Amino acid sequence: MSFAIWALVAGAILLTMALLGTLLERLPLSPGILYLVIGYALGPAGWALMAPDPLLHSVELETMAEIALLISLFSIGLKLGVPLRDRRWYLPLRLAFPSMALTVIFVTVISVFLLGLPVGAAFLLAAILAPTDPVLASDVQVEHSSDRDRLRFGLTAEGGLNDGAAFPLVLLALGLMGLHDFGGIWRWFAVDVVWSILGGLAIGGALGALIGKLVLYLRTRHQEAVGLDEFLALGLIAIAFGVAQLSMTSGFLAVFTAGLALQRVKAHSKSGKPLPSAAKVTMILGAEGEKEIATDVQHAGTYLTDAVLSFNGQLERLAELVVVMVAGAMLSYTYFPERAIWFLLLLFFVARPLSVWLGLLGATSVSRDQRILLSWFGIRGVGSLFYLVYAINHGLPAPLANELIAITLTTVAASILLHGISVTPLMALYATRKTRSRQ
Repeated sequence: MSFAIWALVAGAILLTMALLGTLLERLPLSPGILYLVIGYALGPAGWALMAPDPLLHSVELETMAEIALLISLFSIGLKLGVPLRDRRWYLPLRLAFPSMALTVIFVTVISVFLLGLPVGAAFLLAAILAPTDPVLASDVQVEHSSDRDRLRFGLTAEGGLNDGAAFPLVLLALGLMGLHDFGGIWRWFAVDVVWSILGGLAIGGALGALIGKLVLYLRTRHQEAVGLDEFLALGLIAIAFGVAQLSMTSGFLAVFTAGLALQRVKAHSKSGKPLPSAAKVTMILGAEGEKEIATDVQHAGTYLTDAVLSFNGQLERLAELVVVMVAGAMLSYTYFPERAIWFLLLLFFVARPLSVWLGLLGATSVSRDQRILLSWFGIRGVGSLFYLVYAINHGLPAPLANELIAITLTTVAASILLHGISVTPLMALYATRKTRSRQ
């Protein structure tokens, strides 16, 4: 297809989304459903304008999914304003580690007995499907950094943590299948689990705090480094990921905690008045007024994080559009497995709920409504697509790769549809019941 046709199609989609954005927000559907349908229509089953064969283009697909994840993980970190010592962090930590580990065990057993996969392949499929999605879960994420709702905070932080936490499991599965040299179980645990996770968290946190404080120092003391917050966002994502990868730690967790640390350097206004968004400041006060706010000791930190989050939020929307459209086009290259319905039912209604309830045993601060919604909103999406093509690029045999592609894409598509349809009414009902309980 020529570049002119690509430009025409891309322009039409982007303009349509811009013109219908307000209407789409009022619909009881997530945008991911529309993106998936558009992608399927543009794929080989429709107009054949896209041909993202997961076997032929696995390298490009891995890079695309990885970039989308990094952008989303950084945004999530910027949104989480709960102090690190707050007990609310116990909820996502339980969901991202013990609950996810239980999900892997349950899905492995289901895959062996229902799908007939070998244990190694079943474990790999479970690891691919284990992480919840930070890109498609925007409708259940915290709305702003001061949002303290346990449900929203738990699901948001879980999506930020478990993409990095799932990576060691994927490496272990590939190692057990002879596709990755993990050096034995003890080396895997020491390097791929402990060092990777703790090192990634530390590197991202240190870089986010260092760069954030440096920018604030230059702005408040010397009135320098003002503007180009877009470069700051992209640069921090890139350097956190690069340093983490070169240090053999988790790049995903590093980018997540870089955003988290940057949000922590935010200075609070002594007046107690909320600061307008960066875009409003520029529009109302102009360039000089923007510089005055950006270099003010009271407001510089808030302005910095709001500006970075605003830019990164737009990137996140664009990444979601591209990745989900490609996933929709990829559906044309697979088939619907015979036992997929039973697999999906067991995953969504048994494995996820059971792992959440077991992982939250003793958590008295989580209400019954919150447990139910936490059990349901285990959204699968871009993270699973990334780990799928990552495994393909490590030499999965073609027959097994085709089977895992079919199961993974079916699961992601079903998750986008089911969770996308149910998110608006369920979250509205949750808000109503929460208000009544307060009254």
